[in-house]
Amino acid sequence: MLAKASVKDYMSSNLITFTPEMDVLDAIQKLLKNHITGAPVVDEHGNLIGTLSESDCMQVVVHSAYNQSRGGKISDYMSSDVMTVDVDASIVDVAELFAKHRIRSVPVVDDVDMVGVISRVDVLKALDCMR
Repeated sequence: MLAKASVKDYMSSNLITFTPEMDVLDAIQKLLKNHITGAPVVDEHGNLIGTLSESDCMQVVVHSAYNQSRGGKISDYMSSDVMTVDVDASIVDVAELFAKHRIRSVPVVDDVDMVGVISRVDVLKALDCMR
């Protein structure tokens, strides 16, 4: 039953992460290469401090066009206000979060430690497994 499915069963735990001082163009290349829509940004201790999404990267395009410059640091473009979900959360709760906030993925935490990321596609896979 879908209501009993939890985040830990469908999340991705093989994480791609960025650091705030990383060049944003390198990060965009990594997003494209790995076919992902965003990734967590972590500090030197591995603590979650933000995310860099496709939406954030649109600012890079606009900034480059208007200022005739390229790139910059991830910290210049990342979102610092990060929603997270608990590793034991219900897939249905995450689906509601995605529907309400129109985000594509969210970091998964166990207590305070980031342990994965769950995306819209992961939620749809949970639904497909119920067939």
